[in-house]
Amino acid sequence: MRKALGFLMAGILLIAAFMILPIHGEAELYDKVIRLHVLANSDSEEDQALKLTVRDAVLKKTEGLLQNAASREQAEEIVRTALPQIEETAKSALAAVGAPNDVTVTLSYEKYPTREYEQLAFPAGEYLSLRVMIGEAAGKNWWCVLFPPLCMTAATARQDTEAVCLSTGITGEQYRMIADTENTKYKLRFKILEVAEGLFQ
Repeated sequence: MRKALGFLMAGILLIAAFMILPIHGEAELYDKVIRLHVLANSDSEEDQALKLTVRDAVLKKTEGLLQNAASREQAEEIVRTALPQIEETAKSALAAVGAPNDVTVTLSYEKYPTREYEQLAFPAGEYLSLRVMIGEAAGKNWWCVLFPPLCMTAATARQDTEAVCLSTGITGEQYRMIADTENTKYKLRFKILEVAEGLFQ
């Protein structure tokens, strides 16, 4: 009974989302983005610091790999081909500081909650994700948007971020969706999507 009620509520929420808040493009947005997810071995201070060490090394590596990628498809092909290199980069970063270098790197689809990154907010949903898992991967993790290359531009001007997004196939409407984080209708739409996602799990 509770499950049936949950599905009914999810249906109502989705209908409300599309009838009351006529924003379109989420599904297409999911297909234009690659997320980065770095998972620490544990929540210890040492392991959290090592997570950031690995993050920095992976970002430096992928920034070079993706500098000429003009679409999500190109970026995916580059990253998938370079997975062994990226994994070796992470392991080398740990070895350089004398830490155990047990790291697994994968490229697969992963569900994300609504997530804010400085100027931008991406709706909950399933995104292609480069996952860098250190050791047991049981600690607090770090997220960003690998493609378009927004991980390295958190401190850049808004117009630079917009230019980066538009140059990789994100439309003007989709950019407004993720950039207008103070707009009540976008916040509500994201929340409805997140609640509905949870009900269907």
